[in-house]
Amino acid sequence: MARLVLSEGCGLAPLRLRGGGRGAIAPPPPPALAAGPRRPAPAAIHRDWALRVSAPTRLTSVVEEDKRSVEETEVAAAANSGAEFDPGAPPPFGLAEIRAAIPKHCWVKDPWRSMTYVLRDVLVVLGLAAAAAHLDSWLVWPLYWAAQGTMFWALFVLGHDCGHGSFSNNAKLNSVVGHILHSSILVPYHGWRISHRTHHQNHGHVEKDESWHPLPQKLYNSLDFMTKKLRFTMPFPLLAFPLYLFARSPGKSGSHFNPNSSLFQPNEKKDIVTSTASWLAMVGILAGLTFVMGPVQMLKLYAIPYLVFVAWLDMVTYLHHHGHEDKLPWYRGKEWSYLRGGLTTLDRDYGLINNIHHDIGTHVIHHLFPQIPHYHLVEATEAAKPVLGKYYKEPKKSGGCDATLSILLRTSNCCARDHCYDEARL
Repeated sequence: MARLVLSEGCGLAPLRLRGGGRGAIAPPPPPALAAGPRRPAPAAIHRDWALRVSAPTRLTSVVEEDKRSVEETEVAAAANSGAEFDPGAPPPFGLAEIRAAIPKHCWVKDPWRSMTYVLRDVLVVLGLAAAAAHLDSWLVWPLYWAAQGTMFWALFVLGHDCGHGSFSNNAKLNSVVGHILHSSILVPYHGWRISHRTHHQNHGHVEKDESWHPLPQKLYNSLDFMTKKLRFTMPFPLLAFPLYLFARSPGKSGSHFNPNSSLFQPNEKKDIVTSTASWLAMVGILAGLTFVMGPVQMLKLYAIPYLVFVAWLDMVTYLHHHGHEDKLPWYRGKEWSYLRGGLTTLDRDYGLINNIHHDIGTHVIHHLFPQIPHYHLVEATEAAKPVLGKYYKEPKKSGGCDATLSILLRTSNCCARDHCYDEARL
């Protein structure tokens, strides 16, 4: 997806961090630290099914992260004890403390409950399509496009849960349901699951995060006119997801469909072949339906809702990782940690849409603990707030669309100095 570019002259609001504390700018790390600390290799992928569909790969061990954050926690506790809140200091708590505050039942995955959400969404999608086709009125079609595109987005969120393994403890069920849901909306399940895993493992790291992160000025200047136009000029960034699947973000190479892409490990190649084949099968189904029903009818029933879904995906993912009035910083080198990166995400309140897209707006706890099922995220967030304290910012109820348009318009065609993203985070 498109990535944000920042500059002092592009009109963004100054850093205004959660809790009202003052921001701190960290000096650029020495070249030797630019690559950042090495992360442990992902857990081995299980392959016990005839179709070689893999189980979702687990994120970096939180136990290791807890051990790593002990010293940071002690330093931060001393720094913040009896003093003014310092947003540049490491958080005065670790992952273990946040996890301990979350009720144990919030970690329980109920496959039957998860499947009821799938059944609900699929029935709504089919019902909307049948009703729109039957009425076939231009008074109805715009309403159908908005509703169906939103339901496509809901299907994507459920497939996203399958990729995290929060859908159920059954790896085969996660993979089968994930393939069906994601392929139906033209998303390669394993390809996106793996790149999304990279995002979770490196969020907030300006050089290693997968998408929506700042570009250095030199890289931005090296982009051709068309790339700049499509990536940083409204409304194109809201439709960036398909391009991201085929060509990733500026400065990165590879494709979510190519098993030889640098996105994937050698032992993941067969998974990518499986997902690409499922994607192609869906393209074939759509082609057959177009032949039977006609291109105009398929445009109205599927293509336009698909574009609405893409806009939802790009808008929501952007809003969860960038502020509107608040400018969230990025780390690199030793300044970054899994906990700090997770705390740079934002919760968003989408009102009536919260239930429709499965409470994906409760994003902070999801980023820290993606194994928690979506139907427990709200309760888990409420339980964790006393621990997070000033590090948690209550979501705004002003809606997301205006904020997204404002952010993207204000960052259009801006570029960043090489070190302008070296801001310390809460």
